[in-house]
Amino acid sequence: MTSPRRLGAGLALLALLLGTAGCGIRATSVPVDAGAAPTRVSCDQPRTGASAKAPGMVVADVYLVCSQRVSPVRRMVPDRHQDRLGTARMLLAELQRKPDQAEERGGFASEVPGGLTVTAPFPGDPPETLRLNQDPDDLPSYAVGQLVCTVAGTVAGAADRSVVLGGPDKNMAPLRYRCDDGLRTRPEAGSTEGTKVS
Repeated sequence: MTSPRRLGAGLALLALLLGTAGCGIRATSVPVDAGAAPTRVSCDQPRTGASAKAPGMVVADVYLVCSQRVSPVRRMVPDRHQDRLGTARMLLAELQRKPDQAEERGGFASEVPGGLTVTAPFPGDPPETLRLNQDPDDLPSYAVGQLVCTVAGTVAGAADRSVVLGGPDKNMAPLRYRCDDGLRTRPEAGSTEGTKVS
């Protein structure tokens, strides 16, 4: 015959099992993929370091890609008082340079390809034209926005803060681009934002 103490302990154990059977998450044989953990980038502009006071260097806004838009970061560049083409080449090299650690932590990257080069206008081009060795239409997303926004307002751009870009085909007229919100935020803007040079 079962003792009252043993019977009570058995009933308590049964109650505990019944009480916990419906709690928690049911097991499933189907794998569940919730995707990668969401990442957040700040897109905060890194501070220019002490090198800002270095002789022969000046601060320039270089436009990089962060969170699906083109945004400026400040970099130290050589102050060489270059002409239009020299300035364009120097700024292009900055866009092709790998972002430093502070820029990477902020979420900045560049889509300007390493093999891109810039040359002087072809005969018949407007004097402010910058000819690339690739058609602007064929550049990666945001690359035209990066280039235009970086060059606009410098001696490499036009007087009205626009930038005139052409490709390697002399039979294809260059187009005028402006660093507007569309060029900064739409990945396909490089192939849609250019206008005929009047």
